[in-house]
Amino acid sequence: MRINHSRIGGILLKQRLLQIAGPLVLLLAFVFPAQANTPSASAVASAHPIATAAGHEILAAGGNAFDAAVAVSATLAVVEPSGSGIGGGGFWLLHRAEDNFQVMVDGRERAPLAAHRDLYLDKDGEVVPGLSTKGPLAAGIPGEPAALVHIAEKYGRLPLKQSLAPAIRVAREGFAVDERYKKLAGFMLKGMQANAETARIFLHNNDIPAIGHIIKQPDLANTLEALANKGHAGFYNGKVAKKLVKGVRKAGGIWSQQDLGEYQIVERQPIQGEYKGIRITSVSPPSSGGIALVTIFNILAGFELEEMTETEQIHTVIEAMRRAYRDRAEYLGDPDFVEIPSEKLTHPFYAAGLRNTIRLDRATASNSLPGVVLENAGQDTTHFSILDQEGNRVAATLSINYPFGASFVPPGTGVLLNNEMDDFSSKPGVPNGYGLVGAEANAIAPGKRPLSSMTPTFLETEDRLAILGTPGGSRIITMVLLGALEFAADKPPSNWVSRGRFHHQFLPDVIQFEPNVLSEEQQAQLKLLGHEFKQINRQYGNMQAILWQKTTNDVEAASDPRGVGAAIVEKH
Repeated sequence: MRINHSRIGGILLKQRLLQIAGPLVLLLAFVFPAQANTPSASAVASAHPIATAAGHEILAAGGNAFDAAVAVSATLAVVEPSGSGIGGGGFWLLHRAEDNFQVMVDGRERAPLAAHRDLYLDKDGEVVPGLSTKGPLAAGIPGEPAALVHIAEKYGRLPLKQSLAPAIRVAREGFAVDERYKKLAGFMLKGMQANAETARIFLHNNDIPAIGHIIKQPDLANTLEALANKGHAGFYNGKVAKKLVKGVRKAGGIWSQQDLGEYQIVERQPIQGEYKGIRITSVSPPSSGGIALVTIFNILAGFELEEMTETEQIHTVIEAMRRAYRDRAEYLGDPDFVEIPSEKLTHPFYAAGLRNTIRLDRATASNSLPGVVLENAGQDTTHFSILDQEGNRVAATLSINYPFGASFVPPGTGVLLNNEMDDFSSKPGVPNGYGLVGAEANAIAPGKRPLSSMTPTFLETEDRLAILGTPGGSRIITMVLLGALEFAADKPPSNWVSRGRFHHQFLPDVIQFEPNVLSEEQQAQLKLLGHEFKQINRQYGNMQAILWQKTTNDVEAASDPRGVGAAIVEKH
């Protein structure tokens, strides 16, 4: 196998010219002319058909995209307990059409006030396996219930009670187990069997339920009704809160009533960037997604990817991923606790410096990049996208971290708790459950939000709008990146959600990829450049996407074929 070095030399020269000129272009203001038209259709794409139907039900009842987001979020909590729930949290990226107002609603979980930096270390200072992933000690204080109340009250037009009605109905009547549920329940079977309440609700006779088995959740329905009737206080105070704290503490957790009573969402300014005429709007810390995505695109803006071979493109994109994930490990955490150089990390001049360290004829060894102190050393979430007839839009990624979270339900609540505490750096330089390393910026502290990779995103040009995101743990950012590159190439949403995926996260220093995505020839060429590989033996991710073609006023939506979700467009 031979690498075309003369071709690479020409690309290197063009790259250098772009490094000099490119950043100056990127600093120009990026303004779109006013759009007078509204979409010809509304669209909802989510990870489960019942949740998608719930969103359309609320839109048909006169609700806007924000009311529909409440309905979809709550219904996913019922029918996709492996991915999200009111025992977890997430980020909701909102765009209000009437005034072009955009905001990120941060409903990320918080560390309990009794948490401390060494919570998951033994007496010798080593991480105790499983302590940050199993049982109530692994659970942060949930943020999703507060986020749903906030979105309904501040941005919706329907009563919260009406938007939660579909989820309450499904929780009482039940939903049928499908192949995906069965597979994930099998994956987490031992953990679920370890808690009697979890096994009672989500298993059948303490074993994996058969396809078609009906899962009913009356306790969860009651908890959702308390939220619907009393708002924030219905979950964070009163009877529900007492049951949550009692159940957690009895099983060895450290929650307190003060933890629940003090929880509040935070509204944050989204991260914005630009890539070759595309405005990028994504989430800000405590998600690493927006900064990493903009960093990667700023690096790639100095290359002409379309003039490269496919292997050269993969190498270049991998090197950009590597550098953005290095910065993620070094700098990012909860902005209420640590100083994050967001402006620097998303600036084109900074990206130009990173670009200068990339060689097109050789891979950069991750351990040669400065900063992170290293030691030797699951993956579920959910996403939905919504566009309403007024042009309001929502991209939301929600999580309880691992499939079925901490596999723990406080008795009488129906609330499956998250294990998001594993997203902290239990010990700087030691990988978490997704192999991600972190520094002091993401160390555990009381009341702190753990760093996330969730990346709900809007992409917009003068004539096109994309709403997209996906679950997938540490691979979320790179999946959104690859989907965005499909959008940049003017491909339809079906291509964004179905394209083959590859990934690099700085450490471990390997290219991860889905089956059949890299050919043997491509692997051989990349290996000559110094890359190592780890094939993932299954497909990953579950992207949900919407496209609004403003020039033709057509709306398209797509749900990832890897999942069981549904994308429905309804003409007005």
